[in-house]
Amino acid sequence: MTASALRIESLVKRYGGLLVTDHVSLDIIPGELHAIIGPNGAGKTTLINQLSGELTSNEGRVLFSEQDVTSLQIHQRARLGLLRSYQITSIFEQFTVRENAVLAAMGTTEHAFRFWQPMLKRQELAEPADEALQAAGLAHRAEMPAADLAYGERRQLELAMALAAQPKFLLLDEPMAGMSVQESSAVVALLKRLKGRYSILLIEHDMDAVFALADRITVMVYGKIIFTGTPDEIRNHPEVKAVYLGEEKV
Repeated sequence: MTASALRIESLVKRYGGLLVTDHVSLDIIPGELHAIIGPNGAGKTTLINQLSGELTSNEGRVLFSEQDVTSLQIHQRARLGLLRSYQITSIFEQFTVRENAVLAAMGTTEHAFRFWQPMLKRQELAEPADEALQAAGLAHRAEMPAADLAYGERRQLELAMALAAQPKFLLLDEPMAGMSVQESSAVVALLKRLKGRYSILLIEHDMDAVFALADRITVMVYGKIIFTGTPDEIRNHPEVKAVYLGEEKV
């Protein structure tokens, strides 16, 4: 039986009497793009924060590649390869696109900062940075100041920076938020290229994107998982349609 890329066991986050994630359990398969959908307030972002290490859980466990990472901090999980994109993606506007990607590649190394110029020449940093920019469709912008990028390109740079850190698993929280239709299409195309190369957990409100990308979809309502299935199973599930999709055609 294939080991899970990420296993969530009865994860709980509460604030006083408010139960935000309610004993959430989920197995994500290696190489899978798994989407989580649900109405606002369902607990989706809280769950991502628990998985990344930004929030401490009250109960439950998180296992990454069969290793219990529940007690590990954000940077420790990132060094194991479990990355939430914004953990390392504060864009430095005064630097070029390539310099931002190299900084991200440095961020998960044990000895990150020495002198800046030698860092750009270090092959073990430059190669993953350049490969990430190519994958994200930004190679032609490599020498441009990050401040000059359009909004959609900045979001692509954030993804490129996550890739430059050579992750094994990507946690993506609404990567298409605020994008135009054209910009969203570019990110969907990028994520399609990344499918299979990385395990990905995606939270996204754009249902067209979710159904175009996901291998499986989990529906959360009021902190609980109500159903997990393929896109076709989600489309045709009466409870999911009633609670979340409604009469909308997706």
